[in-house]
Amino acid sequence: MKSDVIKKGAERACQRSLLLATGMTRKDMSKPLIGVVNSFNEINPGHIHLNDLVQAVKLGIASKGGVPVEFPAIALCDGIAMGHKGMCFPLPSRDLIADSIEAMAEAHALDALVLITNCDKITPGMLMAAARLNIPAIILAGGTMPVEKFRGERCDGTHLYEAAGELAMGNYSEEDIYELEEVAEAGCGACAELGTACSMCLMSEVLGMSLPYNGTIPSYLAKRKQLAKQTGEAIMDLYEKNIRPRDIMTEDAFLNAIAVDMAIGGSSNTVLHLMAIAREADVDIKLDDFNEKSKSTPKLCHFRPGGIYYIEDLYRVGGIQVVIKELAKHGHANLDVMTASGFSYSDVVRCTPAPDGNVVRTVENPYSEQGGLAVLYGNLAPEGCVVKTGAVSPKMMQHKGTAKVFDWEEDAVEATLSGKIKAGDVVVIRYEGPKGGPGMREMLTATAAIMGMGLGEDVSLVTDGRFSGSTRGACVGHVCPEAMDGGPIGLVQDGDIIELDIPARTLTLHVSDEELEKRRAQYIRPEPKIKRGYLARYAKLVTSASKGATLIE
Repeated sequence: MKSDVIKKGAERACQRSLLLATGMTRKDMSKPLIGVVNSFNEINPGHIHLNDLVQAVKLGIASKGGVPVEFPAIALCDGIAMGHKGMCFPLPSRDLIADSIEAMAEAHALDALVLITNCDKITPGMLMAAARLNIPAIILAGGTMPVEKFRGERCDGTHLYEAAGELAMGNYSEEDIYELEEVAEAGCGACAELGTACSMCLMSEVLGMSLPYNGTIPSYLAKRKQLAKQTGEAIMDLYEKNIRPRDIMTEDAFLNAIAVDMAIGGSSNTVLHLMAIAREADVDIKLDDFNEKSKSTPKLCHFRPGGIYYIEDLYRVGGIQVVIKELAKHGHANLDVMTASGFSYSDVVRCTPAPDGNVVRTVENPYSEQGGLAVLYGNLAPEGCVVKTGAVSPKMMQHKGTAKVFDWEEDAVEATLSGKIKAGDVVVIRYEGPKGGPGMREMLTATAAIMGMGLGEDVSLVTDGRFSGSTRGACVGHVCPEAMDGGPIGLVQDGDIIELDIPARTLTLHVSDEELEKRRAQYIRPEPKIKRGYLARYAKLVTSASKGATLIE
């Protein structure tokens, strides 16, 4: 076993003594050391309950002859970070998580890992670490929070983000917002809609890196704790069989994940994360793979924020296995791939029920013929950009309007809430990319203001930043190259005409090449917003969003 390097031989007497000092026994020295990465903290509701799951995981490990050794990982809450400088940090934290797990696992010669996660950047960061280390590993999520009702209708955090616009329009009072706050985020767990957190927990399951139902069991059900113990047991089976992450996360597994992502209409952030994980797994996934899958894969689900269903609804009709099985039946997914259960997906879905027709539709009767994400190209985005088509109104699938340009999200929000954004406008927010942000902030506050002001059917938004999975509307993000990298989005001026055509997969700035060259000759790159600390280092090392915003090695 790998950990023998710190446990065997006379020259390892000091290491053994240090391990004994933690409470390990001499008998433990002959057992594999299983790292249990706990992303618990007391400020993130998606992670505040994870200690109970950790204890169940440890019991599972110990019952199968392993020694669980727990250590922490940071876990930022994107919702709390939203709309201020704090949002510069979540995406960069993905790499901090991966790097810190690598450091702990390698420094202590761990034999395997159980990675306990739940929220937006934690799951991809952990999957990146698993692929990089390539020792037996498995993911366990914390589950979704309960869904409560506001005035008779089920609600979630998306409603709160749009509340500022509703207040400005006179549709809500401050008392209404207070009442909504009490129920919209009703307890521990990941946000209940199909935001990035749930999208990535589902992606980890589809990639094969977790046990069945890991992405859908709600946080408050006993089955979540049962799954935790089973996950502890499963990592020992993976260790004994020497099944490693790169045996599971193959090219076919990633193509399955992209297909399912299109079928469920997942967060646009999945594009960044799947590309970053694939890079660590030595699998070549490109933006065009998402476009090809989008064109050929029907959208079978309609989850909030664009739809009406929640992830707990998916659990109750059979889990993500229903989607995978339905896609595979029609040639859109490959079931001959390994999973962390030790079985192929064909075995995992053998007893899975057929689609219920509502939460999951059949391929013959989809919500739309094409997938829930699209990659657009054009003179405004030569290297591509991403839109969550499943959350776009049919009226806004094609939109041509006048640019209102902002170099800072907060300025766009103020202009929207004060009535300066009108029907027909295209809000452009730039210098918010991986380098320019730095950290590629999510523009949920801006998109929610547009929706809350009743402009969702008349205004689109284009940015080199990104969006929360809770964003809805005609919102185009990940514009590449970003403004800070000299991209054309940095040359847009107020009054320019921008045309969005999602069916044609194009984003066009209606300005002549000659005029753009003239503007480029006069362009002066702004000073970095942050010049010291982690974000300054990150800005120097991060690559384009078209490459997953990974770091230069």
